[in-house]
Amino acid sequence: MPLTDTAIRTAKPAEKPLKLTDGGGLYLLLNPNGSRWWRLDYRYAGKRKTLSMGVYPVVSLKDARNRRDEARKLLAADVDPGENRKAQKLAKVLSTANSLEVITREWYAKFSGTWNECHGERIIRRFERDIFPWLGSKPIAEITAPELLATVRRIENRGALETAHRALGNCGQVFRYAIATGRAERDVSADLRGALPPVKATHFAAVTEPKQVAELLRAMNGYTGSLIVGYALRLAPLVFVRPGELRKAEWDDIDLETAEWRYLVTKTNTPHIVPLSLQAVGILTDAKAISGDGRYVFPGARSNSRPMSDNAILAALRRLGIEKDEMTGHGFRAMARTILDEVLGFRPDIIEHQLAHAVRDPNGRAYNRTAHLPERRKMMQAWADYLDKLKAGADILPFPVAA
Repeated sequence: MPLTDTAIRTAKPAEKPLKLTDGGGLYLLLNPNGSRWWRLDYRYAGKRKTLSMGVYPVVSLKDARNRRDEARKLLAADVDPGENRKAQKLAKVLSTANSLEVITREWYAKFSGTWNECHGERIIRRFERDIFPWLGSKPIAEITAPELLATVRRIENRGALETAHRALGNCGQVFRYAIATGRAERDVSADLRGALPPVKATHFAAVTEPKQVAELLRAMNGYTGSLIVGYALRLAPLVFVRPGELRKAEWDDIDLETAEWRYLVTKTNTPHIVPLSLQAVGILTDAKAISGDGRYVFPGARSNSRPMSDNAILAALRRLGIEKDEMTGHGFRAMARTILDEVLGFRPDIIEHQLAHAVRDPNGRAYNRTAHLPERRKMMQAWADYLDKLKAGADILPFPVAA
């Protein structure tokens, strides 16, 4: 006789498990401890098998019958319901293991050690803020180009077009990693080329005319704010490193006796050497009297354990009345690159080495950090001397005029 809810609820446990049958192989197993488990007995390939169908009352009598009927349909199609369930569970596990977020974090763990720490943090934060909330739990092989486009367009719609392009590029790196590790077949980000509006090219503002440079240097020399910021401001044009590298400079990396600053380039995580001119050594010697007991050459205003704010140089330039469309902290690199080449006549490859740009020999091999070091020492001293002459009001060498 088929079961009823009343019969199930009123059934009393015994010393041994009781079977309350419903029909079609379905029964309720009533255990001595009072638990009630649905079971389905069936035969497949000549063997008797049992399949668990859930616990009563979480799985009601009606739900258990529906599950039995689904299992019977599989048997009619010559499919083992037990094996089918195992396959579904495995597919779910693999789906979770191969989600975009899981694979992204695996990719990040594998490659972030080769990146600058700040660069790596920006990438993972970009995924956590802009990608994972919408696509993170989805199997990477199931993500479509329209879904990815809709996600990066959310970034674009808030006015962060460049970030949208970067996020799309990062997703492409993850898709290609998934392909290489056998968990995706194609990179759908490649289908989105041209789907986002192009980012308008912008350049860091820089003063490159010698006459303007002279005025800039004199203005900087008159800075009356924080001593530490003043030292950084005066050193910036002499070493023309990236602003983040300047503000994070550490005393352990600077040897005033050999007049060298050795550190890892933030953009490529490769070793680099900055020969220090006599003028740079003088500035650093003065700075050492203030910050030499700490880690950073230019510590923050609130704590010696942290470097100077990334806005300190810009704020100092603004305080001097130099607007952002005239000069930025990054602009000292463009200033040096232009004048060293077009006015002082140094070889472009020597300049590129000192800018820590990738320079390769005729065989395509990257030069090491000591390449052309003697020539670079001469160039850095000549550059510092030239800036001193400009600041003092000496005759200014004009740019060559094309014939």
